[in-house]
Amino acid sequence: MKRVLMVAFHFPPFAGSSGVQRTLRFMQHLPAAGWQPLILSVDPRAYEYCSDDLLKEIPADTVVRRAFALDAARHLAFRGRYIGWTARPDRWMLWKYAGIRAGLQMIRRYRPDAIWSTYPIATAHVIGTELHRQTGLPWLADFRDPMAQEGYPRDPLTWQSFKNIETQTIRNASRSIFTTPGAARVYRQRYPEAGERIVVLENGYDEESFAGAPPADQTSAALNDGAITLLHSGVVYPEERDPTQLFEALRLIKEKHRLASGKLKIRFRSSGHDHLLKELAEKHGVQESIECCPPIPYRQALAEMLRADGLLVMQASGCNEQIPAKIYEYLRAGRPIIALTDPVGDTASTLLAAGVKDIAPLDAAEKIADLLLTCVDELLRGKMHLPDADAVRRASRRQRSQELIRLLEACLSER
Repeated sequence: MKRVLMVAFHFPPFAGSSGVQRTLRFMQHLPAAGWQPLILSVDPRAYEYCSDDLLKEIPADTVVRRAFALDAARHLAFRGRYIGWTARPDRWMLWKYAGIRAGLQMIRRYRPDAIWSTYPIATAHVIGTELHRQTGLPWLADFRDPMAQEGYPRDPLTWQSFKNIETQTIRNASRSIFTTPGAARVYRQRYPEAGERIVVLENGYDEESFAGAPPADQTSAALNDGAITLLHSGVVYPEERDPTQLFEALRLIKEKHRLASGKLKIRFRSSGHDHLLKELAEKHGVQESIECCPPIPYRQALAEMLRADGLLVMQASGCNEQIPAKIYEYLRAGRPIIALTDPVGDTASTLLAAGVKDIAPLDAAEKIADLLLTCVDELLRGKMHLPDADAVRRASRRQRSQELIRLLEACLSER
C-alpha cells in the first residue's frame, strides 16, 4: 500500500470550522484506493475550541502524530498583547519547529511516497516546504483558497510573510491545489511558469456523516414554531462575511411592516462573533429576529441543517474566488438555500449550477430585504427551489478523494 504524509492543522479534536472535514474525509477514503494516510497535526492545546465528537471517526490503525504547538494569542500574550513575530505567518508558527522534526521522523520510519500539506494555516505549507526540500518527495500543496490578496492580511509584515510562503510553495510543489476555478485562474495568471501544476479539487460533503440523520422530508420538528427560520451554520467573518447589510435589511422589513414581528428568524450557529451580531441586532432594533447559538457536535449541526426552513450563505465580493466549505453540506441537506453573495462570484456560480437561484449581493440591503420577503412567501407556500439531485451526488467527499488519488498517482509517475 502506498503512503502519503498529510500535514494538517485542522484535525479532530479541533472544533469551530468545517475546514476540519477536508483532511478527515480524505483520510477516511484513501485506504480503500490503496493509499495509507499518515497524519501530522498539532497538540490539541493549540486549538481554541475542542470537541471529541469526531475523534471516533479516526480509524484505530491510523498513524497520527501531534507535534508541539502554541497559540500566540492565548499562550504567549501578556495583558492581551503578544510580540508580532510570534504570529507570522500565523498564531501557530511555533508548530513549524516541532512539525518539521516530527515529519522527518515519520518519513524515516514509514517511508511515505508523497507529502500533502493544507492551508488555511500557512505554517502547514512551511512544514511541507522543508520536508520536501530535505527528502525530495513529491509534494501536493493544498491551498484551498488564495493566500496573499490585495488588502489581506492587513498587516504589511504578515502579508509579506504570506507572499513569501505562497511563492516558495507554488515554485516547489508538484501540484498546487485550489478549491475553486476562480482561485486557480488567479494563480495561473500570477505564476504562469507553474500554470500546468495548478489544479482544482473542490470541497464536498460526507455522505456517511448524514447517514444517522433523518431525511429532510421526514423531519417534522421546526427550529422555531410559528416562524420561518433561516440557519447560518459556521463562522461569520466580519470582513469576508460582513453581516451589516443583512441587519439593515431586517430593519427595512420591520419598519415597512411587511412581515409580522417574529415571523422570520435567522439563527447563527457557531458564528465565532456573537458579540458583533448582538451589537448589530440592537443597533438596528431587530433583536427578536436573531438567535446566536453556541457550537454543537458535527452530526448535530448536520441534523439542524435538515430541520431548518432555509439555509443562509454569506460571502463578500472580495472573496469571489472562494467557496465556503459549508456550501456542499447545505447542498446535501436538500433544504432551500438563500445566498447573499456576488452573483458573478464562484460561490454563486456553484449554487446556480446546482439549481439554487435565490441570490442577492451581500452589500445591498434593499435587495436582501426583497429576497428575504420573497423567500418567506415561497417557503410558506412550499414553492422554494431545491438543489439539483445530480449536482449534489457529484459533490460527495468520496468522489473528491478519487480525484486526489489521481493527482497523487500523477505525481508519482512524473517522479
